[in-house]
Amino acid sequence: MSVTGILGRKIGMTQVFDEKGEVHPITVLQAGPCVVTQLKTATKDGYEAAQIGLVEFVKASKITKPLAGHFAKQGVDPVRLVREVTIEVPKPGAEGEEQNGHVKAGDRVLVDIFTNEKYVDVIGTSKGRGFSGVVRRHNFGGGPKSHGHMFQVQGSIGASSFPSRVFPGQRMPGHYGVDRTTVRNLRIRGIDLDENLIMVEGAVPGPRDGYVLISKAKAPPRERRGFAGGGTVDPLKASKKATGKRK
Repeated sequence: MSVTGILGRKIGMTQVFDEKGEVHPITVLQAGPCVVTQLKTATKDGYEAAQIGLVEFVKASKITKPLAGHFAKQGVDPVRLVREVTIEVPKPGAEGEEQNGHVKAGDRVLVDIFTNEKYVDVIGTSKGRGFSGVVRRHNFGGGPKSHGHMFQVQGSIGASSFPSRVFPGQRMPGHYGVDRTTVRNLRIRGIDLDENLIMVEGAVPGPRDGYVLISKAKAPPRERRGFAGGGTVDPLKASKKATGKRK
């Protein structure tokens, strides 16, 4: 058995070129190292999971007494951040085949868990933008931008004699950002096992040096043969070609 995720930090964004010379925007993530701080079992807790912690220096004064007792009971050093991830149960192999073993407290979790993966899901906290209006928060078009107009005001919301109230969920100005955000199916563009770095294609929520949870993709996209490649057939061109032959 092995864990399916790891904690890390967002380093920043850059770009890489593939073998075809095409450029790809990537985000560099510092993945781990992490340590298993607790193992949840179905018999005791009702579900299977592993609690992992990001191995970073943290002052003893920053650790609460309940957490300090928890770490001491599990026999691990205090960590800065703790999250739960699911456990991947290996498929039954051939007879006599030795499996990876059971996950236990104190095991290290490194970026090599993504060696055979193509896509990952990343969970982070989006950037905080404070109290924002509807143009910035909900991408409203706004009103006229000529002199004398307040084009960033949302205008009337239609609460007249009926229904004489504002419906719940009405898009209005308010607090924007600092939300738990998940980006799924980011393609892995490279892994550095020595520095515990993983490079994923696309943007990751959160500011630079923000904490993220990287896990194996739950529903990775299917790889289609010939898709977006040199051998792909354009259906529109193929139909026109077939029509011309008939004439």
